[in-house]
Amino acid sequence: MLAILGVSFCAMLLGTISCHFLVIPMVILWLAGWIFRSLTVEISKNELTWFFGPGFPRKCVALDDIVSAEVTRISFWNGWGIHYTPRGWLYNVSGYGAVCVTLRNGKRFCLGSDEPEVLAGRLAKTQ
Repeated sequence: MLAILGVSFCAMLLGTISCHFLVIPMVILWLAGWIFRSLTVEISKNELTWFFGPGFPRKCVALDDIVSAEVTRISFWNGWGIHYTPRGWLYNVSGYGAVCVTLRNGKRFCLGSDEPEVLAGRLAKTQ
């Protein structure tokens, strides 16, 4: 997306396109930045919940369904946002620290965290 915005901006400066062409990429970038500005992870008595900045998308799992939670490192190639990786779904907004959670049904997902050791430790205490 940044590449499209950069190319569009350069083309606008050279006079080959109008500045109206930049509005759509700028709105998309702003919206993505607003949604993915933060990731909140909460552990209640019964469930693990996580959501992005405005409260959506929101996901949760019962703590009883969690088999393990281990600290892992997300590579540069895995990137940020929400997408599928070889370790299951990844939910991340910045950095490379994460916790890989394995559920009773065998499914896995990773939650990005600035303090993955703390998150994994708290999840381990609930098991």
